[in-house]
Amino acid sequence: MFDNLSDKLDKALHVLKGHGQITEINVAETLKEVRRALLDADVNFKIAKEFTNTVKERALGQQVLTSLQPGQLMVKLVKDELTQLMGGASVGLNITANPSVILMAGLQGSGKTTFSGKLAKYLKSKKSKNPLLVACDVYRPAAIDQLHVVGDQIGVAVYSDKENSDPVAIAQAGIAHAKANGHNLVIIDTAGRLAVDQAMMEEISNIHKAISPQETLFVVDAMTGQDAVNTAKAFHDVLNFDGVILTKLDGDTRGGAAISIKSVVSKPIKFIGTGEKMEALDVFYPERMADRILGMGDVVSLVERAQDQFDEEEARKIQKKIAKNTFGFDDFLSQIQQIKKMGNLKDLMSMIPGAGKALKGFDIDDDAFKHIEAIIHSMTPLERSQPSKLNASRKKRIAAGSGRSIQDVNQLLKQFEQMSKMMKMMQGGGGKKMMQMMGNLGGIK
Repeated sequence: MFDNLSDKLDKALHVLKGHGQITEINVAETLKEVRRALLDADVNFKIAKEFTNTVKERALGQQVLTSLQPGQLMVKLVKDELTQLMGGASVGLNITANPSVILMAGLQGSGKTTFSGKLAKYLKSKKSKNPLLVACDVYRPAAIDQLHVVGDQIGVAVYSDKENSDPVAIAQAGIAHAKANGHNLVIIDTAGRLAVDQAMMEEISNIHKAISPQETLFVVDAMTGQDAVNTAKAFHDVLNFDGVILTKLDGDTRGGAAISIKSVVSKPIKFIGTGEKMEALDVFYPERMADRILGMGDVVSLVERAQDQFDEEEARKIQKKIAKNTFGFDDFLSQIQQIKKMGNLKDLMSMIPGAGKALKGFDIDDDAFKHIEAIIHSMTPLERSQPSKLNASRKKRIAAGSGRSIQDVNQLLKQFEQMSKMMKMMQGGGGKKMMQMMGNLGGIK
């Protein structure tokens, strides 16, 4: 996400590297490149200009601390301003009513239906809600079926009425159904069009007036760039929505929508969609996003994701196995499954400070673990629990069974052995020893 913008901002901020002080000339030079980077990312010209003017004022008005180089100070100022531009702080949902009603609005293809499912799953697991999804797209029968499929996937009830062509009546009937069946949250999925038109606006406005939702969320495809901002403005004029959802941020997005939208509609971005999986939803934190755009990573979000998948009981079992030296390939497999649940690998790597830059140009495939899983699945239960049993003939059979080479099997065994040693070292209070070992490895060219 935002790879292009990150690269260009990095190059722009390099202009100040090595300068002993901040001057009007080198600030102007840097900010000219920053503005260019923002415009390339499809940020509105007026917003980009205001942004660089604000940073310039702040930069020239500050003394550079002795511990801080001009380049570092400029990065801090750009980060602070980016954070403010994207909303400053995270804004949650108002879901205190019983039932709380959330109305989803947006163009066709923006990802409303999928995101309605993601949000229902999120609020069910994180906020202990009992959600009901309501299908109000009366124009596309496939949209109703899609919502039912999504509902089945996440274990959430769906209300629909294919015989009824009045979306207002369906929305009202859905809320009545929720009250009657103990659902304390209703998410209403509405119809979209390919472009903003009068009929759609009237329809969504009528639904909005009839049900008075606690939250009206505008769903927008981040890949549409500046058009996303213009569409948001058109919807906002009619609905006065409460927040924005940015979807498809895992795609080749330039990021202009995320940066500009708050300034244009004065409404916060509340969530972002970062992939196709139902778990691929993140609360939008402007500061964390600014860190990621500037290549500083986002360790907090990474830890939060890890905690979501962390099973204390499982961790204790693995701890015991490591201590007894009985950590096998089945345990290794379960660890891989937990990593996969955390989301897109490339996205995870970008959260580690410096990793994004280090892995630039590397294509991290989401199926990176596939061949490892294939090799492990080709082992017998005995081989998985006791890797020491793996002799040449067994390796040959495993390679043939997994469609990999013997070299691949040997490489996996070597990596597994190294990882087991490292884990054992950590267990035995040998963290210091391990750091030394890693330092020695770092010295190998």
